[in-house]
Amino acid sequence: MQQKARAFAPATVANLCCGFDILGVAVEKPGDVVTVTMIDQPGVFINNIVGDAGRLPRQVNKNTCSVAVQSYLQAVDRTDVGVAVELFKYLPLGSGMGSSAASAVAALVAVNQLFGNPLSKLELLPHAVEAERIACGSAHADNVAPSLLGGFVLVRGYQPLDVATVPTGLDLFVGLIHPHIELKTEDSRKVLKPMVTLREAITQNGNVAGLVLGLVTDNAPLIGRSLRDVFAEPYRSDFIPGFEHAKKAAIAEGALGFGISGSGPSLFVLATSDAFARQGAQAVQEAFNSVQLSSDVFVSKVNQQGAFVLHDSGN
Repeated sequence: MQQKARAFAPATVANLCCGFDILGVAVEKPGDVVTVTMIDQPGVFINNIVGDAGRLPRQVNKNTCSVAVQSYLQAVDRTDVGVAVELFKYLPLGSGMGSSAASAVAALVAVNQLFGNPLSKLELLPHAVEAERIACGSAHADNVAPSLLGGFVLVRGYQPLDVATVPTGLDLFVGLIHPHIELKTEDSRKVLKPMVTLREAITQNGNVAGLVLGLVTDNAPLIGRSLRDVFAEPYRSDFIPGFEHAKKAAIAEGALGFGISGSGPSLFVLATSDAFARQGAQAVQEAFNSVQLSSDVFVSKVNQQGAFVLHDSGN
């Protein structure tokens, strides 16, 4: 076994408009880094968290990193060993960019490397899902799965957990725009209707099917027509100042589609080029500026690799 290992896990866009709780995509940046180190004392310990301004829990049973590592050690029957965890938090908290998921995934990839990679990425996934339960109260996979596996990921079901990557030949780019407000997942879920109408279900199902088919057949116009949400966006968009103006501006600048990243408040644009992604993201940022709301922008290609081990010495 190694004595130390480090891994990076990327931010994600969950839901992708129509794919509520069942679709997500990984981006190349930003992301979190986790270092794990073998120690003499059995158990899992959080040695340090950098970049969270002291806001994340240091208790082992409440932090997604340590919960994921604990679950992993039980699975590989190595609860006799000691592992110290250090988290470098580059993703903003409560951003809708899969912050808790990236931390858990990076921890799992690092600890798996520490033990010689006995588990595949798919075998790591249930432990990441369990960590998400701690973070937001529900064991959903639409952030952890793309962060771990890369690309577009479909969560077909949860009992048992069944995920699949959605292949595409298109070079797609994502612009993430994070306004400087925080929105908790549980608050975003509270505004959703407990039931939807038959018409809404038909509309949403058609869009999910269209989005997946558009990706597989490299049909960009079909992807654009399918990036519509009737389940969550009509209610969650009220939390985001200037949402409708931002949406119109992004589409006018050539984005295929636009929507809320995860539960918000971050927004995303999906585009067929880096230029369109940047133009769309800039238009959204300008829309935020018009309502006196500052924001950060991240633009990258869709990340097809997912989380990976880091071999350099930096953070």
